[in-house]
Amino acid sequence: MTESPPATPQLLRRVSAGAVLEFLRASQAVTVTEVMEATGLTRATAISVCEDLMARGWIRELENQRAFGGYQKGRPARRFELNERAGYVLGMDVGVSKATVVVADLRGRMLGRSTQAFARADIPAEERVAVVDRAALLALEGSGASPDAVIAVCAGIAAPVDRHGDVLVKQHFWELFDVGLKTALLEMRGWTVLLENDANLAALGDRWQGAAAGVDDVVVILASERLGAGLIDNGRLLHGRDGGAGELAFLEWVEGVGDTYGIAFLARNWAAEALAGTAGTTLRKYAVDGVEAEHVFAEAAAGDAVARQILDRLAVRMARVVGAVATLLNPELVVIGGAVANSADVLLGAITERLAQFTATPPRVAVSPLGDSIVTVGAVRRALDYVEQNSLDLELTAAG
Repeated sequence: MTESPPATPQLLRRVSAGAVLEFLRASQAVTVTEVMEATGLTRATAISVCEDLMARGWIRELENQRAFGGYQKGRPARRFELNERAGYVLGMDVGVSKATVVVADLRGRMLGRSTQAFARADIPAEERVAVVDRAALLALEGSGASPDAVIAVCAGIAAPVDRHGDVLVKQHFWELFDVGLKTALLEMRGWTVLLENDANLAALGDRWQGAAAGVDDVVVILASERLGAGLIDNGRLLHGRDGGAGELAFLEWVEGVGDTYGIAFLARNWAAEALAGTAGTTLRKYAVDGVEAEHVFAEAAAGDAVARQILDRLAVRMARVVGAVATLLNPELVVIGGAVANSADVLLGAITERLAQFTATPPRVAVSPLGDSIVTVGAVRRALDYVEQNSLDLELTAAG
């Protein structure tokens, strides 16, 4: 069993500083008393930590409370607030065909975004890194932030990543993402880069700002092109030994599923199969450019029989997927995420109705409101967590 590190004064101070920053990130101006109540720190420690963070540039002290009419007698309370522009974090979603980068301040507010496409899936590592770097610089330019002011980066990739940020490369597809991004961006920009699986970040993002907010036992399934899951058990993200927790390859052996293709992929392909036949369907008006999932959902809502049949097939299939996951992990909630979530809410009723057929422990099912931003939102959250955990070791360069 791994022993916990001893609770040295330095470690305790770092933990205290992180707790104060986390509280201030979610708050406006706060008093020392409010810091004490939120963190459990003593008054002396709360004051000391606030003064230390203020000296380092993370927070600032506001003017006398009496000026705002809050105090008429006695000593006015000291008030502090986060210096939200003291530095910036980047959240990255590095997929097969494109890289998306967002810039956020220390409150997690998104300030800039850029998406850049890769020429093809199997481009050299140097070219893939160059595209990611270009997306990052464009996002920074759009937000008015300097590259020198970036204090942490988190990149989500479509491959298993272990607790140490190392990519599992036992499949060729996963090897596409083992491009040395951490080392390259450190050498090029001086940035600290955290690597994480994209579905894991989706779970963090949705639990922070999505349908899973406040839920401690949740599975978030990225369901657009391929299925992958991020698992949170009792509030803790699960990785497994090599980062493979949440990989859904076992679905190949689940009756009625048989592979890991996602909702968007199947809707598109099942629609193409229907159009290859003679069935009368309003989906034919999209035939020239190709039917996409949102077309299927829209035409089903309008009453098209073929589109409704496709939705029914999708609902049965996803009920089997959710049932398999629920049987293994027993979550309170399963969230369907990714770009397809913008339309997939029409499947919820049918999935829920069928769940009892496939598991004795049916969870609630929801779709994420974060859409195709779910991975970058989670990446920002992971980067902010790193900042809060290491605030006493990080140097700020941005003007407050």
